[in-house]
Amino acid sequence: MAAIVPRSSESRLVETRQRGWVDPYAGRDAFDYARFEPSAGLAAFVGHFWVVTWTDLAEPYEQRIISHPTVNMTITRDFRRIAGVIRGGFSYTMRGSGRVIGTRFRPGGFRPFLGAPVSQLTGHFTEIAALFGPSGAHLVEQVLSEPDTQTAVTTIDTFLQSLAPHHDPLAEEADALVSLVENDVTLTRVDDLATRSGRSVRSLQRLFRDYVGIGPKWVIRRFRLYEAAERIHQGLDLATLAAELGYTDQAHLTRDFTAAVGMPPAAYARRSSRP
Repeated sequence: MAAIVPRSSESRLVETRQRGWVDPYAGRDAFDYARFEPSAGLAAFVGHFWVVTWTDLAEPYEQRIISHPTVNMTITRDFRRIAGVIRGGFSYTMRGSGRVIGTRFRPGGFRPFLGAPVSQLTGHFTEIAALFGPSGAHLVEQVLSEPDTQTAVTTIDTFLQSLAPHHDPLAEEADALVSLVENDVTLTRVDDLATRSGRSVRSLQRLFRDYVGIGPKWVIRRFRLYEAAERIHQGLDLATLAAELGYTDQAHLTRDFTAAVGMPPAAYARRSSRP
């Protein structure tokens, strides 16, 4: 997909594997996808901004998303909301022409903005104006009326900085632990993560629910499912993959995969191999 190239080096394009997109390459000629770095003042709280644009779709296109263990704020003509961690997958149908501008907070990064356990948002979509009041409603109006993507992203960045979030060592710890789970495929059990973190299992669970919004077991399973999707696409045997990713057997992997992706691994492999 063609990239939307920012005009400012402060928000340069960042490469992505598009983890969490089901069938990410279908219809790729019709969409532009870009990621932008936050300003230095937000880097501890926001992972990146992401933008999807499309023009003159001949027919509606449904994109299924498998959510990350993060909070997202999204603004489009159809909705303007903050999404907590969504346990299952969800979809968005694109029609005609449009643009979605999203803010993906770091795991733990939304806690300083919310001022309460992030688990309160888990499984829910909350209107931006309901959470941030009149200033949030004004932000939505500004972004929707701004045709220039770079300016719209900068507007969101400025708004979030104006809320003056305080650095929280526990939020940073949660972020680091989620990153560890994502990048170390050998981490398949909560006990192992607790050992690596220096916390007890219960302490780790409390940290994750308060700052990430969901427990460490779910986070581990979610990242292992992303790994499964990528390696199924490469043609790896399911039984071997299940064993490597910490599943009890192939049937267990198949159940988890189907529940999140909306189709069994075999069907996903056939779909993702289409030219």
